[in-house]
Amino acid sequence: MATILLIVLVLIVIGALPTWPHSRSWGYAPSGIAGLIVVVLLILLLTGRL
Repeated sequence: MATILLIVLVLIVIGALPTWPHSRSWGYAPSGIAGLIVVVLLILLLTGRL
C-alpha cells in the first residue's frame, strides 16, 4: 500500500511541473509541496513507521 502511495505521489510531482502556459506563473510551488510530501513518506517508509 505504501509503495503504491509513493508511486502516485511521484507522478503528482512530475505532473505539477509548470510546463503548460496557464501554470507557468505558479512557479515550482505545487511540485515543491508534493515533493515535500514524498520526502516525508520516504522517511517514514525507511524508519518503518508507515
